[in-house]
Amino acid sequence: MIKALYIALLQVRMYLQDRGDLGFSLLLPIITFALMYGAFGGGLEFNGTAHIVNNDKGGVFAERLIEKLKQDNSVNVELISISEANAKLDRSDLLMVIVIPDDFSRKLTAGEPAELMFKQRGNGGDEGQIVSSIVGGIADSMSQDLKIRSQVGNVLEGSGIPQQEIKQKIDTLQAEEEKSPTISVREETIGGGPDPVDFFLPGILTMYVLFAITMNARVLVEERKKGTLERLLTTRLTIGQLFLGKFTANWSRGFIQALILLALSYAVFQIGGVASFGVCVIIAIVLIAAVSSLGLIIGSIARTEDQSTWISVFFTMTMVILSGTFFEISEGSVMDTLSIISINTYANDAFRTIIAEGGSLGDVGFELLVMACVAIAGFLLSRFIFKAIPS
Repeated sequence: MIKALYIALLQVRMYLQDRGDLGFSLLLPIITFALMYGAFGGGLEFNGTAHIVNNDKGGVFAERLIEKLKQDNSVNVELISISEANAKLDRSDLLMVIVIPDDFSRKLTAGEPAELMFKQRGNGGDEGQIVSSIVGGIADSMSQDLKIRSQVGNVLEGSGIPQQEIKQKIDTLQAEEEKSPTISVREETIGGGPDPVDFFLPGILTMYVLFAITMNARVLVEERKKGTLERLLTTRLTIGQLFLGKFTANWSRGFIQALILLALSYAVFQIGGVASFGVCVIIAIVLIAAVSSLGLIIGSIARTEDQSTWISVFFTMTMVILSGTFFEISEGSVMDTLSIISINTYANDAFRTIIAEGGSLGDVGFELLVMACVAIAGFLLSRFIFKAIPS
């Protein structure tokens, strides 16, 4: 056992020193992760800038409008002068500017209608239109608040209730409504696609693990042709120890690769907690064991490096396609039936159950059992056909 671990350690050390192999198996997943982050990490929430010209400096309602805008996480407020706004609109540096007139607060205090001015170039652009809608919504809310206060004041006029007490009561009721609104909104997505990260991350992880480990079959063929494995057998190392060392080395490479991609994904996308990450690591351990045994089978049956490469590529692509790694498979279809023979199907389902659905280890017991059975069967078969000397 110690000799097998030494062989594995030596193989991993050589792997870390091989820039080409290391670049493919480690840097490529990181690059893929960076592309994922660029495509999905920015989020789907709107974030724009409201360029405001505040001519009503010191006005109560102008300051209230700006403050409410600043409280909206989707809008950044930038105050500019009217001359700067006109110059930028002329140069098309800005497409939309909101102007608060100098009599805005005075008119509202007096109970008179007031207006905001939206100065825009063309249609104001997509961002400008969204920002104007947000500003308009806040202005409407302020208008309704003023109408309520005015109407309540008119109704209670002459009742003997102090105006300050009325104002405090209205403020209290509004605060309670904001904290616990009478009408809430619940979103229900129908026909929409799943979250891109939750859907694609398991597929990317399983594909790279499968591809990298099965491609190690080429190394096994090369070492057998060059006599490296035969020379190792001239020492006290047995064929079983050599096989176990190769298996452990392949597993170690795949685990390093999977751990890096999982750690980056959990840290940046904030997918779940420590427990979720731990379950994903367990799934990866079982998957890599199964794939490592399959890689040794390919390396044992292939007679040339080219054969091992083509078998690996064909096997990997077949498993990826049959499992619907990057597309959804209709339930009850022919592809759905064929997907049961792909190990990627069970690995993807397990990862998605944990990442997308927040499941636990008990929820992926069947998938882990299937992958464990493949790992055991593949380990026994690969040991039976493993050879260190060319036929």
